[in-house]
Amino acid sequence: MKTLLCALLALTFAAPAPPPQDPQGTDALTEALAAQGITLDLAIGVCAIPVAIEVRDDLLEYLLVLPHGAAHETLFLADLESRDLERATIFAQSLNAALLALGVEPGTNARWIEKDPPPVKEEVRQGVSPYDVLPPEGDGFHLYAAWREGDELYFYPCEDLVRDLSRQRTMRRHRWVYLGSRIVQRRSGEEAFAAGLEGNLVNISFFSQGNTLITGALEECLSQSSWLPNAWLLPPRGSRVTLLFSRERLATLPDALAAIVPSVQGGER
Repeated sequence: MKTLLCALLALTFAAPAPPPQDPQGTDALTEALAAQGITLDLAIGVCAIPVAIEVRDDLLEYLLVLPHGAAHETLFLADLESRDLERATIFAQSLNAALLALGVEPGTNARWIEKDPPPVKEEVRQGVSPYDVLPPEGDGFHLYAAWREGDELYFYPCEDLVRDLSRQRTMRRHRWVYLGSRIVQRRSGEEAFAAGLEGNLVNISFFSQGNTLITGALEECLSQSSWLPNAWLLPPRGSRVTLLFSRERLATLPDALAAIVPSVQGGER
């Protein structure tokens, strides 16, 4: 298993590749990912992970982080058996490998372009930005959350669970753009996978560094103070739910993944 995991993590630093065609290779990949709590189904183009509801009543900048990430401003926290930093970093790399195995290509992060000509001082004082911001573009995933309460299955696009204060509606549904994070150099001189090092995996608001795996891609994601959880749709804080990354839009939960969806205990809203 250690050999398999080393090979799996090597995918993090490799160019995107098509899903494995060799059944034995596919089984080895899914087995190594399952050891990290990641379910990969190449046939339906979905991977899924266990997460917990974290923030229900405060502003959001992220959709998913690791325990050492920006947990005070995320909707979901990766539900890891161990909160050890090294294991959390391995999880981030493993999730990235799973996304790559689904055949995704890295997109382009949001870009801040200086205006030419720049706004005059009076316009700047009035709040006019000196930049035009281009939203992220490229390949990515549709994100969903699922859980059970009693006999009921709850299955939502993640956008439905996020409230956009600027529009007074739920977040617009869209394909979230895959960035794949990047390699950064630590003070020690060692190289590190930025998403694992910082602990932030999926952002709602734009960040220029491009260190996450996936970013929101709507023009309104420029704001870092417009996003709240739709608390009336969510189970209580700490509830375990399943987060799905799908290459295509889903109308319902795929039958093949029904068994991994947890039940919320005492989930009265």
